[in-house]
Amino acid sequence: MISYDVAELGQPLVRTERPTPQPTGDQVLVRIEAAGVCHSDLHIWHGSYDLGHGKTLSMTDRGMKLPLTMGHEIAGEVIAVGEQVTGVQVGKRYVVFPWHGCGECKVCLRGDENLCMAGRSMGVYQPGGYADHVLVPKSRYLVDIGDMSPVHAAPYACSGLTTYSAIRKFAPAVLADEKIVIFGAGGLGLMAVMLVKALGGAGTLVVDPDESKHGAALAAGADAAFNPRSETFMADIKRAAGGAVWAVMDCVGSSQTVQAAIDMMAKGGHLVQIGLFGGHVDIPTPFMPLRATTYQGTYVGNLRELQELIALAREKHLPPVPTTCMPLGKAFTALLALEEGKAIGRQVLTPGTDA
Repeated sequence: MISYDVAELGQPLVRTERPTPQPTGDQVLVRIEAAGVCHSDLHIWHGSYDLGHGKTLSMTDRGMKLPLTMGHEIAGEVIAVGEQVTGVQVGKRYVVFPWHGCGECKVCLRGDENLCMAGRSMGVYQPGGYADHVLVPKSRYLVDIGDMSPVHAAPYACSGLTTYSAIRKFAPAVLADEKIVIFGAGGLGLMAVMLVKALGGAGTLVVDPDESKHGAALAAGADAAFNPRSETFMADIKRAAGGAVWAVMDCVGSSQTVQAAIDMMAKGGHLVQIGLFGGHVDIPTPFMPLRATTYQGTYVGNLRELQELIALAREKHLPPVPTTCMPLGKAFTALLALEEGKAIGRQVLTPGTDA
């Protein structure tokens, strides 16, 4: 099998050939047909997260080992299964749930493996999707995509799942009555716009300084798009929201976006942060009770939510987010395009062409 690996932090990916693994027990071998390139991959590739004030969170200190095959948005065809596998068919296509836990702790047994303290996420702590094959350790991590194309399905494993889980954290009445402000018009932001609409939300207002992405946001179903550099930005957002902002989803997660979200929210407002761009904010502690503010983080989602999301996508015939397909051999090119802010929507690697 062929993979493109991080051999040294921040350096070009290395093409690696190794024997294709053979599944045993409850393992499943998937021939990868689509692997999304996620913004989180940039942090993994650099090996750290920016905590602000010159501090960083090291991925290697958290257990990441090199060389590493990144990629956690994976869809493809099952070509072999272990002797204990039931319910998964050779020849069918699935999307892979990559956010594995230990499977034994209280958190995992509650169904929240993505929050396990001993996480074993694919593309982070075990081989992921920047390859032509991947060995999935348990068959239950595969979700049937029916006749959906792998390129369409792969982003649901992260950008779709993450935004779906975030949307579900808003009160149903708020989702139904209030427009959600979304910071970021990248793969996450565009997915969020589409899912809010599919879930019957009142609408979305997208914020992004790159006005070349505003058209994609509007095409995805956003009610309006705004440039945060505008002098009237705050007033314009509140006016478009009906006078008060009750819900914000931050798909960027920088000091500036989080602070802007906190500043614009009404009393009782709810901020859900997805993005991991990095930075630091200072919040006066009396403001939390006095303004009844909810500032909540969310980390991807659980297997049950991915199953719900795929069912929703199939039932509603959701269109894919704007997608650029690239051969597996262009994995590093895709990574650089993402870092430089040149990617519109999602870049998806298609390993059928290693060029």
